[in-house]
Amino acid sequence: MNPRSLLLNAYVYAVLAFILLPIFIILPMAFSETTYLTFPPQGVTLRWFEEFFGDSRWMAATWFSAKIAALTAITTAVVGTMATYALVRGARTMGTIFQAFLIGPIVVPHIALAVALYLFFQNTGLSGTVFGYVAAHSIIAMPFTVFTVAAALSSVDPALEDAAMSCGANRFNAFRLITLPIILPNVISGGLFAFIISFDEPVIAFFLAGIRDKTLPRMMFDDIEQNLTPIIPAIAVLLTVLSIVVLLAAALLKYLADRNSTAREET
Repeated sequence: MNPRSLLLNAYVYAVLAFILLPIFIILPMAFSETTYLTFPPQGVTLRWFEEFFGDSRWMAATWFSAKIAALTAITTAVVGTMATYALVRGARTMGTIFQAFLIGPIVVPHIALAVALYLFFQNTGLSGTVFGYVAAHSIIAMPFTVFTVAAALSSVDPALEDAAMSCGANRFNAFRLITLPIILPNVISGGLFAFIISFDEPVIAFFLAGIRDKTLPRMMFDDIEQNLTPIIPAIAVLLTVLSIVVLLAAALLKYLADRNSTAREET
């Protein structure tokens, strides 16, 4: 390897270490026997996981977050697929404008977006509502869904839909019967990414949370302020496992999509 490649590899491994090191520090704390955070952990216990699953407040926040994340995943999968179809198959000028608006939630800091949504939702009565949560989380998750679906849709030959329409199908049926089954793994992957983004989102949830219904990240913030215990690392372990499962599911769907694409090309 030449010096440039060595420096590049060293930089990549340094970035990975910087990202993963906090995880390797916080996760063992979830199994500590002490009632406070300490590293290295003292003893091994599952007490904090038991307290999490046995606490009605934590369970209510978890199920509320799961409901919001599921609705966000469905919303972004449906709306994102329609938007991607318009972006890929539609007019180039409008597609460029749409792309500029699409990357806005990625470029704009979440704290600025959260303040703007808070002010808007306060005036419209959506603050703390399920619809408000889903709308806000869909905004930040939509770009990832669109990019995932666009990667598959751009590889689908438009002539397939034209052939279906020449046989009597309308535009919607041509998409539903021909294109959608091909890009379905990517649509599901986009929905999975939206689910995990919504479930883990802390900043917007902090501004939009009501008095009763709070998401799991908001409950974690409250617990950190009032009573910091190893329950927080225990929740971090569970969220990490959930993220890994979602990523593995997305990777499996991508593998299936690539295999189907290869099979179509061979036939």
